[in-house]
Amino acid sequence: MKAKKIATIVLTALASALPVLSGVMKLSQNPEIVEKLSKVGVGDYVVPLGLMEIGFSALFVYPKTMKIGFILLTCYFAGALATELSYGTAFNAVLPLALIWIAAFLRDPSIFLPGKTAVQANA
Repeated sequence: MKAKKIATIVLTALASALPVLSGVMKLSQNPEIVEKLSKVGVGDYVVPLGLMEIGFSALFVYPKTMKIGFILLTCYFAGALATELSYGTAFNAVLPLALIWIAAFLRDPSIFLPGKTAVQANA
């Protein structure tokens, strides 16, 4: 049981740190990031995209808003993945998306298994 709790904390930290780091890089207007986003037509939205990543991660980390944070991060990275597929670029959105899903499942399996509550899963 203790190993699961440690794994959950570590995966949640990783899953939320990746979008926060990405968001900070966007907010700092890193030239490489701005160039890549400009190639796919969203270069003018670097700051709002960075704020979204940080905000959605904050919602995901806080237990009471974890589900809405999960939904928003999933939608954000699904859109990023769709954009990457459309433009033939590297699939950078897959890793954060996978970590978010795994961390969400470990924290509250009821997101994926409706009959199971978070209390039952942790018992």
